[in-house]
Amino acid sequence: MQNSQPLNHLAGAVAAIELLTHIEAAHAGTATGHCFAELRADVEADRQELEALMGQLHIPVSRSRAAMAFLVEKATQLKLRLDDSAEGALRLLEVSEAVALGIEGKRALWGALAAAAEAAPALQVAGYARLAQRAEEQRQRVETVRLEAARAAFTAAP
Repeated sequence: MQNSQPLNHLAGAVAAIELLTHIEAAHAGTATGHCFAELRADVEADRQELEALMGQLHIPVSRSRAAMAFLVEKATQLKLRLDDSAEGALRLLEVSEAVALGIEGKRALWGALAAAAEAAPALQVAGYARLAQRAEEQRQRVETVRLEAARAAFTAAP
């Protein structure tokens, strides 16, 4: 398999885990912090599934993509810090939206691999339907937090 899509998604998972770790710490001891702790654990499990799949397909991990994911996450943290405080509703909204987009991308990857697996026996090595369902559940959890953060961010007094 020559496609770099799994590598892109692996880099995205690394960046998402870092973002989730920061927002989880900022909201420690709250329902939001707990939600993001569970979500981080789920994303870490999905990353391990992707790494296992890449191993089965002999797709090497790219150090340059891992480094780029690290840099993107740090730039994102800086942007978020400049926009709002660590506990602020705007930061929570922006992180929730970024994570939601990543989850949608992950769900789409599982769907694409499932479709390709129909014609490529080498890809018939993972439970793509189960992984897509897990992504959908993660997306629903993030959506709840995202909408609460949107209410808080857009209705706060200036």
